[in-house]
Amino acid sequence: MGLYIQGLTMGLAYIAPIGMQNLFVINSALTRTRRNALITALIVICFDMALSLSCFFGVGALMQSHPWLETIVLGLGGLVVVRIGMGLVLPKRKAAKGDESGRAAQVTAAPTTGAGAAAAPAKHLGMRGLLDTIGTACAVTWFNPQAIIDGTLMLGAFAATLNAGQTTPFITGVETASVLWFLGVTLVVNAFAHRFSPKVIDVLNRVCGGVITLYGVKLLVDFALAVL
Repeated sequence: MGLYIQGLTMGLAYIAPIGMQNLFVINSALTRTRRNALITALIVICFDMALSLSCFFGVGALMQSHPWLETIVLGLGGLVVVRIGMGLVLPKRKAAKGDESGRAAQVTAAPTTGAGAAAAPAKHLGMRGLLDTIGTACAVTWFNPQAIIDGTLMLGAFAATLNAGQTTPFITGVETASVLWFLGVTLVVNAFAHRFSPKVIDVLNRVCGGVITLYGVKLLVDFALAVL
């Protein structure tokens, strides 16, 4: 139990700082129905659990030993993240009245979420929306090699001190932290989302988009420095 609690606290410390994952989950909780926001949170949890497991077993070391792999992820990740951020800053407007697919598309993924989505959230994501959400969740989780390397240094350092019998309770605690954090953030933010007007939510979308765009620009700068 001691190792489980240690893993839980370590996992919360690893996830809690505001990053692309948290911004994506918060944006979803503000602009989608509770059902859709929880689906988004569960998708992010799956990717985050896969990332923490990979970091625990040393995937960051693989990037450090193969600089070309880190460079590719930096370049590709920077472009994708900037696109996600700009999609929030400058959302696409869907104009057709009564077009359910158009309304659903507004809230299916962070790149296309705007004030209109806050006014009329779709009850179902739909296949296209689900795929968009999965793609965005993957991007905000995996397209940041520095986060992967930092996660490896944090979790991998603990892995090196544990024996085979201690590994399971510790990493289980880390994974539990991911579930508790993202579901908790989603439920809390979604519970108070109705208190915000569409205009306020639109501003919050743009703020989230601006921060995400800055993350992407940083990745591109790191990519340029790595190439040069």
